[in-house]
Amino acid sequence: QYELKIPAGQSRTVRVRLSQAEMAAPFADFGQLLTDRQREADEFYDCIQERLTDPDARNVQRQAFAGMLWSKQFYYYDVTQWLDGDPAMPKPAPQRRLNRNANWRHLHNQDLISMPDKWEYPWYAAWDLAFHCIPLAMVDSGFAKNQLRLLIKDRYLHPSGQLPAYEWNFGDVNPPVHAWATWRVYQMDKKRNNGQGDRDFLERVFHKLVLNFTWWVNRKDRDERNIFEGGFLGLDNIGVFDRSAPLPTGGKIEQSDGTSWMAMYALNLMRMALELAHTNPVYQEMAGKFFEHFLYIADAMTRGGDGKFNLWDDEDQFYYDVLHTPDNARTKLKVRSIVGLIPLFAVEIIDEELLNAMPLFARRAWWLVTNRPHLAQLVSRWQEPGKGARHLLSLLRRSKL
Repeated sequence: QYELKIPAGQSRTVRVRLSQAEMAAPFADFGQLLTDRQREADEFYDCIQERLTDPDARNVQRQAFAGMLWSKQFYYYDVTQWLDGDPAMPKPAPQRRLNRNANWRHLHNQDLISMPDKWEYPWYAAWDLAFHCIPLAMVDSGFAKNQLRLLIKDRYLHPSGQLPAYEWNFGDVNPPVHAWATWRVYQMDKKRNNGQGDRDFLERVFHKLVLNFTWWVNRKDRDERNIFEGGFLGLDNIGVFDRSAPLPTGGKIEQSDGTSWMAMYALNLMRMALELAHTNPVYQEMAGKFFEHFLYIADAMTRGGDGKFNLWDDEDQFYYDVLHTPDNARTKLKVRSIVGLIPLFAVEIIDEELLNAMPLFARRAWWLVTNRPHLAQLVSRWQEPGKGARHLLSLLRRSKL
C-alpha cells in the first residue's frame, strides 16, 4: 500500500511487478522490459494500421482497440445454483424459482468474455458481443472466434435453440446478428491467412445457428406467415409500446425490424452454407433452403403473408410495424424510425463463378425464380447480372430506395 501526496502539476510513478515467487531484484530489468513491451506493441499496431496514415486516426483507433481489449472480464453465473441457493447459506425465497431466468437452469457460464463495459455493464449481451467480435478480429481473431463459439455451446444455448440475451433476462430477444458476425470474422481471418479459412469454426457455428434460426421460426412467427415478432430488437429503445411486454390492446405487433432481421439471417446462413459447400456439396441443399426462406420473408413483407396487408406503405414509401389486434384489425404504426430502415441490411451478392461451382444450389434457385416469379420479382433483379456477372439479393428494389 502506498500513500502519496502529489502536489499540483507534478506526478509520481509506482512500479509493480507480479510474480509467483519472490524475486531477489524484481525491478533490475523493469525499465528494459517496459521498453521492449512498448516497442512490440508499436510494431504490432504498425502492421494493423499499415494503410492508416493520419496520426490522429491511428491514435484514436489504437485507443479504441485498447478499450475493447480492456473490457475482457471473467464472468461466472450458474443459474441452477442461483435459483436453489448456496448449500452453505440460507435457502432463497421460493419466489426466486418463478422469476426471470428460472427456465435457464442449464446455463453455466464460467468464461472470459468481452463485456459492454466492465464498470457499468459487467455482463455480456448476445448482440453486443457479436458486434464486439468484428474489431476484436482485427487484433485477435482467435479470441473473436472463441467468443462467437461461446454463446452456441450447450451451457449457453438453450435446449430450445434460443441464444441467451443478457443477465437481466436471458429469455429476452436480441437481433439475430450472430451469423452476420460469424461470417464477417471468418472472412477477415481468411484474408489474413492467405485465403485459408477456418472451416471448422464456420461449420461448428453454422450447425448451432440452424437450431437458433428454427427457434425463431417456431417461436416468433406466431401465425406461420413469415412475419416475425420478437419484442425489443435493439436500435429503437423508445417506441409507442413496450414491445417486450404484453400489449395494452391485446394482440401483437408484426415487426418490420424483426422480420427484416430474419431476412438478413436467412441470407447470412445461405452464404455460410455456400462456403461450406466448397468442400461438402451437401451444404448446397442447406443454402437452397435459406435462399427460399429469404424469398418467402420478402413476400410476406410486401404482401403480408396472406396477401391482405403488408409492412410496406406505398404512400409514405417506408416500412412500418403493424399492430394486429384480437379483432383481426391491423393498423400501421406510422413512426419514422430505424425500424423502417432495417430492411436495408438484408442484402447479399452472389457471382456467376460461385453459381457455376454450386450446381445443386443454382438449380434450386433458378427453379424458384422460374416457377415462383411473384417471389423473384420482390427481391432486386436476381435475373439480371450486374457488374462482374454478380447477382443481387435484396429486400429493396430500386423503386423503394
